[in-house]
Amino acid sequence: MEEAVSAADANRKFSLILRSVRDGNSYVVTSHGRPVARIVPADRHENVVVGARNALLSRLEQQPVVSAERWTRDELYEDDR
Repeated sequence: MEEAVSAADANRKFSLILRSVRDGNSYVVTSHGRPVARIVPADRHENVVVGARNALLSRLEQQPVVSAERWTRDELYEDDR
């Protein structure tokens, strides 16, 4: 579970937050109540990237191949407005 922390508090408590992140916790940094950043353990970020890449490749492998005719340059940039 991510804990929300204001940018000002994150600045004041940065060392404490880093120790907490090292223990596996994560934070959403907010500015004026709006999320602007996440502080997550480095290995979790890498796992998310690897997982997203694998999910994308798996989905692409399952997509049927579409056989389309070749387009001319004019057809490709045709504007139907």
